[in-house]
This record gives sequence, C-alpha cells and structure tokens, in this order.
Amino acid sequence: MAFQVGDKAVVPAHGVGVITEVERLDMGGKAFEVFVIKILDNGMVYKVPVQNTTANGIRAVVGPDMIPKIYEVLRDRETPADKQTWNRRYREYMNKIRTGDPLEVAAVLRDLARLKVEKTLSFGERKMYDQAHTLIIQEVAVARGLDEASVTQEIDDIFKV
Repeated sequence: MAFQVGDKAVVPAHGVGVITEVERLDMGGKAFEVFVIKILDNGMVYKVPVQNTTANGIRAVVGPDMIPKIYEVLRDRETPADKQTWNRRYREYMNKIRTGDPLEVAAVLRDLARLKVEKTLSFGERKMYDQAHTLIIQEVAVARGLDEASVTQEIDDIFKV
C-alpha cells in the first residue's frame, strides 16, 4: 500500500495516526526510507520502513462501508461469552488487538463490555477495555469524519442495559 505524507493510517494496538514525513535513515551502512507516523491519541511517533508497512500491519483507515459491520459486531449478543481463565482470555484479546483488524478489536470491546455488566473488571481488563474502546472510537470517528465525542456516545449507547 502506498501512503503519502498527510494520509491517515492505522497502527495496530496504537490507533490512528497521520504520516508526517518520509525520513531516510542510515543503519549498519544501509539506507532505509521510513514513514514517520504521529499517533493522534497521544502524539507518539511511530517509524516503520516503507517496504514493511504491510508486514507491520499498517493499513488505511476503514471506509464508511465497514462501519455497519463494526457496529454489527458490537451489537452481537448471540456469540457466547469466553469462559477461559483470565490469563488465557487476556492473551487471546491482546492478540486480537495487535492484529489491528477493526472487527477483532470490536469483538474484544463487545466481550469486555458484556463482562463489565456481570462483574467489576480487574485493572488489566479495564485497561484492555479502554484500549479497545479508544481504538474503535478513533477509527470510526476518522472514517465517518465525526468528532470522537459523538462516536463515543453512539458506542456507549449500544452497551447500555
């Protein structure tokens, strides 16, 4: 995928960022071109070699046609809750978040939101819930051209009991 300076891209587990420049780095006698991506949520700078964007999971923000599918995953109440032990569930959820796939991240958010209704989330669960929540809100807001507050309200309304 060819990105240009100014394009928005999704960095798995970090969120939506803007490509601010293409930088040339010399390492070990070899020259590399890297995309410099500034993450919108926290200002973190992420650098990835231009030729490795796909291998690192960097992708374009989803199109508007994908938003209904994300909301469908969030609304799904038919999928049974994961009954694994917490540490196995944690590993599985983190792997889903690391894929950067919005449907996988939405599934993690949905499952943790359902668990949140049943019990108080542990610190680790709450942190993972917040991460999945932020990732989905950022991407949907950018994809739809809306502010994050209105998308947050829409998503929170989905989980109201």
